[in-house]
Amino acid sequence: MQRLERLSPSFVSVTYGAGGSTRDRTVRITERIARETTLTPMAHLTCVGSSRAELVDVIAQYAAAGIRNVMALRGDPAGGLGTPWTAHPDGLDHADQLVRLVHEQGDFTVGVAAFPDKHPESASLDHDADVLVAKAEAGAAFAVTQMVFDVDNYLRLRDLVAARGCDLPIVPGLMPVTNVRQLTRMADLSGGALPDAVVSRLRAVEDDPVAVREEGVRIATEHAQRLMDEGAPGLHFYTMNRSTATVEVFSALGLRV
Repeated sequence: MQRLERLSPSFVSVTYGAGGSTRDRTVRITERIARETTLTPMAHLTCVGSSRAELVDVIAQYAAAGIRNVMALRGDPAGGLGTPWTAHPDGLDHADQLVRLVHEQGDFTVGVAAFPDKHPESASLDHDADVLVAKAEAGAAFAVTQMVFDVDNYLRLRDLVAARGCDLPIVPGLMPVTNVRQLTRMADLSGGALPDAVVSRLRAVEDDPVAVREEGVRIATEHAQRLMDEGAPGLHFYTMNRSTATVEVFSALGLRV
């Protein structure tokens, strides 16, 4: 956290574990960030396994800690990626409903998720654009994407949303790949196979862990620069508690460290 503090990020967030399994710990850590650092915490909130009343209680805990920024997500199915989504019988079924619920509880800034490579359950990228517009209409102030490994896909989603007359800022998410083992995991998290242009560069040096890490940072830096050149409203880095590579990208971009 202290390493990240030096970069003066707009906010930091702490994600839930699979199926919402670490919700209580996430709430506690987010509260500690608010109390013990100069960083602005973005509180995660998902619909998974929670009734409406339980969600209201979590929102109240965040508010009591002085946290007024919430990332409202439907969340992955309780059984994990690839399993059917089932809402809590007294809960919510979609992220736009959660955005409205958060706003009903007070004055919050609410962010939502976006999927440049198409949501795994979506029929098309056009449908994903419609969903983002619905979230904006519910009161979302901005969206953060899953990890971007193909900048063209991000631009396509951004333009589809803009073509619908919606000016929702869509912040691209980035994560430097620092070892080859991450490739499969990154594909699972992003909802699709990683582009050959990325995989081939990392596979070419897979027998040299140092070279893999350097190439991963280089790829993330290239993507970050192009995204900024294309007018992205910011960059969101997924550090996964390992911020060194992110700091290196930040520095390579010529930003203040």
